[in-house]
Amino acid sequence: MASITAAQAYMRDQKIDGWLVYDFRGSNPILPQLLPGKRWTTRRALLFVPASGQAVLLVHGIDQPQFREAAVRQEVYLSWRDLIGWLASMAAGRGRIAMEYSPGGMLPAVSMADAGTVELVRALGVEVVSSANLIQACIATWSPAARAEHDRASKAVGKIKDEAFALIAQRISAGQSVNEYEVQQHILQGFAAAGLETSEPPIVAVNAHSGDPHFEVSATDPAPIRRGDWVLIDLWARRPGEKNVYSDITWVGFAGNRVPAKQQEVFNVVKAARDAALQQAVQAWQGRTGSAREGEAPAELQGWQLDDAARQVIIDAGYERYIRHRTGHSLSPGPLVHGLGFNLDNLETHDTRAVLPGLGFTIEPGIYLPEFGVRLEIDVFVDPERGPTVTSVIQNDVVLLE
Repeated sequence: MASITAAQAYMRDQKIDGWLVYDFRGSNPILPQLLPGKRWTTRRALLFVPASGQAVLLVHGIDQPQFREAAVRQEVYLSWRDLIGWLASMAAGRGRIAMEYSPGGMLPAVSMADAGTVELVRALGVEVVSSANLIQACIATWSPAARAEHDRASKAVGKIKDEAFALIAQRISAGQSVNEYEVQQHILQGFAAAGLETSEPPIVAVNAHSGDPHFEVSATDPAPIRRGDWVLIDLWARRPGEKNVYSDITWVGFAGNRVPAKQQEVFNVVKAARDAALQQAVQAWQGRTGSAREGEAPAELQGWQLDDAARQVIIDAGYERYIRHRTGHSLSPGPLVHGLGFNLDNLETHDTRAVLPGLGFTIEPGIYLPEFGVRLEIDVFVDPERGPTVTSVIQNDVVLLE
């Protein structure tokens, strides 16, 4: 299996002897990524992937029929003593084993193995290390096909965004009414026509609603959009297919011919924050590929550093109190818009996962005042040859809806 092969290559490079993927009743979403299939387990299941050699799955006899299609060697257990004995045999002669564990619980997205199971494995005489970067290397990485489908989705999402703003402008210019829900439904119709799917409806937020990062449009009492209003649109969609990746963007517009001074000021700060994070990523890549001083290994860029780069711009501009979330999230193959790779986060968590080639992420700093909010979101792919590359449309001026 391609993902297991990639995991083994990464482990050998990082001097990790094996990867233990522990699951109880679907508690670990990594297991179905490595062993695809819809199933419901009632007992503990453990997949051990050695750095070299064949992966082996330990499964209870009651649950084994659900894994008949899994392309790994399988062993069956009955008692807890059988399970511990199997663990001991897997750990024998090995020094470092990765698990879905995060030191200090700093990465909740990775902390899926319970403390007791980690203690059990440690008691076998091995060092338990985090599988955080291992997950990135074998599951969150984009394939060439996924990149191509993402590019198709990004082009379509950008066009649908333009059409949504155009609808608002046309209605206002014609003296006709338009509201948040109508624009949201227009976007969903655009997704359907383009052959795209989405996990949740898009956000169309007017004035104070745009100051709520997770505002939900009301179908029964949507806010009207009138001349002089501020509008934020956040939309995300992907080409159908479980190996495909979302395009996820946020833009803002003003219903008039001249942006008010306060909105323009905040827009400029958020734009500078976005660009600071992107520049940090590009500069780190350049250092990685030869700009570092001779004889020195380039420093490994981590997710928290990109968050700091963006957030510092906002802090320096005096808007720190209006920050309400991290700077960005992972984009990876799978059904969720928030992926399994690193986040741009040194606020909600301290994300020490590496910015590796083949990974995708969003940059989406925001400033949220009581009367309006600004978020500017772009998608970035760490191309193995070219480095961090913006894959979505990018907003550099407020859209004027006149």
